[in-house]
Amino acid sequence: MQLKESKTYQNLANAYAGECMAMVRYRFVSYGARAQGYKALAALVDDVIYNEFQHARMIYTFIQTGRESTINDLTVSSGFPFKEKWDLEDNLKFAASDEEAEAELYAGFAREAREEGFEDVAGMFENLVQVETCHKKLFTQLYEQFRTGSMYKKPQAIKWKCGDCGYEATGREAWSECPLCQAKQGAVLLQIQDE
Repeated sequence: MQLKESKTYQNLANAYAGECMAMVRYRFVSYGARAQGYKALAALVDDVIYNEFQHARMIYTFIQTGRESTINDLTVSSGFPFKEKWDLEDNLKFAASDEEAEAELYAGFAREAREEGFEDVAGMFENLVQVETCHKKLFTQLYEQFRTGSMYKKPQAIKWKCGDCGYEATGREAWSECPLCQAKQGAVLLQIQDE
């Protein structure tokens, strides 16, 4: 079977559109975090945005191999998340949910690609499942820390670091203003736990 005649080709088109839309949705989240003074949180989201760009790039490359000539139009036929509003807390929760749904979708895309004989595409989708699962964990932790007010307060002393000047101090709570450069608390690098 040729890629351009397969269900896998349509799945690639839908995945490409989904990754592009995720990049923009997360830019809104990053923008909102920065606007509220959460520069370190925005930087974490910026990393996810770059990951989503790389996912779109990899998917785009597979799509290009499905045609011998230039692709004039790419038909996309799928529903895409559109929950995000201008509330940072809600958007972190929605992003975790979106990443979970994307991981489940990609697991199905991997199965279909394998059934159609596209092992390389199946492998890519399986690897994307792993990354999207990590993104879900990140957004879940950020949401929980933001919701509970524990983003800059921990039950045990940890090292806090200013993302602007590099000043470090150990304590249960981050400073409200960096003692060295006077950066606001939102510049403090956030602690994300591996699970």
